[in-house]
Formats: sequence, C-alpha cells, structure tokens
Amino acid sequence: MMSTRALGLGSALRKAAFSPKIARSQVVRNIVAKRSIQTQSLPPSAAETILNKQRLLRPSSPHFTIYQPQLTWIASIANRITGVGLSVLLYGYALAYLVAPETFSSAVVVDFVAGLPDFVKYAGKTILAAPFAFHSWNGLRHLGWDMGKFVTIKGVYSTGYAVLGATAVSTVALVLL
Repeated sequence: MMSTRALGLGSALRKAAFSPKIARSQVVRNIVAKRSIQTQSLPPSAAETILNKQRLLRPSSPHFTIYQPQLTWIASIANRITGVGLSVLLYGYALAYLVAPETFSSAVVVDFVAGLPDFVKYAGKTILAAPFAFHSWNGLRHLGWDMGKFVTIKGVYSTGYAVLGATAVSTVALVLL
C-alpha cells in the first residue's frame, strides 16, 4: 500500500477495486453515453472549398525573416547562389557554342569584348570575378571543414571573415588583370 501512495495510485486503485464490474465495462459505457451526430455528404468541390478556407485561417510558421542575419547562413546562401550562377553561365555558353560554334568561337568573343567601352568591361569582369572568387574561397573553407578544421564557432566566423576579405582582394586583382 505504501508504494501505491508514493506513486499516487492509491485512490485510482481503490476506485477500480470497489466499483461494480458492469460500470467498468467499455461496452456498457458506449451504449449509455451515445451521442447523436448528424453528418451529411458533400460534393468534392464543397470539401475543397472548406479545406481552402481552413488553410487560410492557419497560422504560418516563422519565416527566416524573423531571425537576425548571421554570417553563417548569409555565406551559405551566397555560396549556393554563386555556384548556380556560375554553372548556368558555363553550361549556357557551352550549349550556345554547341548550337552555333561560329558565333561563339573564342576569336568572335574576344573581338566583341574588345569593342566594348572600358566601364562595361570592368563592370562585366567584376560581375564575373566576384562570384568566382567567393565561391572558390568558400569552397576551400568547406574543404577545411570536411577535414575537421575550423568547426568551432570562433573558427567558423574567422574563416567567414577571411573568405570575405580574400574575395574582395581577389575580385580587385582579377578585375585589374
């Protein structure tokens, strides 16, 4: 009896022991306490309308805009965007060269770029150099992580700032080539 009191089961066990067996039966409880619920069939379009109304009333989960921007997730998103952008440019040029090799040959491209004004050349080089430099340096950062280096919070942030600095220097160097 002491163990039932310690667990808080004393009164529950007494109720179960002294109540009549017929009242404890689930069948009897279901027969006595029947509820009358009326249902009606709905066409599929009405069910879809009800569902859409319910979806509009649901709260949305927190979006990333409620979080303070951090170097880690900004760098991750930028790494993905630069990777996709560089891939699209590479594959786009390769497909264009396959479709029309005379139009996109190296000589034609060099002659076209040579005829552009200087500010357009520098702007184009910057637009190409910045994502290339960032993606390259951030790729090296990820290789370091794969080797188990710089995986502490301090290491992650210090390598993140190092990638940003190296990107700025590399971009300027590539543009001035």
